[in-house]
Amino acid sequence: MSRVTRPGPLGQALAPARAALLAQWQGLAPRERRGVAVAAALLGVALLWFVAIAPAWRTLRELPAQREALESQLQQMQGLATEAQALRAVPPVPTEQATTALNAAAQRLGAQGRLTPQGPQRMVLTLQGASSAQLAAFLGEARAGARARVLEATLNQTGPGSFDGSLVLAIGGAP
Repeated sequence: MSRVTRPGPLGQALAPARAALLAQWQGLAPRERRGVAVAAALLGVALLWFVAIAPAWRTLRELPAQREALESQLQQMQGLATEAQALRAVPPVPTEQATTALNAAAQRLGAQGRLTPQGPQRMVLTLQGASSAQLAAFLGEARAGARARVLEATLNQTGPGSFDGSLVLAIGGAP
């Protein structure tokens, strides 16, 4: 029992073009057929190269640099994790001592910073025209001397390297 297949709508639409192409192929001399076959083979090899081989080759060539960059990022992340664990292990500073350290750091800001208490374990630093260097120095001193953490920051840049705004700081082991 043989099965007869009918061409689909696309096959029916392409049938005349296929027949014309087959007739033209039959009309070519053997030497011309060989030339067309070689050109088609070269085109196939070029297509294979640009679609399959070249991207894979490029990936293999770039792999060592990407791996080195990822290793560097991993080491940096591990270093940050170690630093975070070390900071968690440091006991909190008593509230009175932290308040004293923050007041001393705020005094170094001069007229650009004003520190006000907000509850027993929170302080608000209000900035007006503080430079980025002053802000960085205050934050470093607050972190080191009072173990204070910034809970909330609202800063506006008023000029190049100049800030207005406020920082809410937690002290004495406050969450």
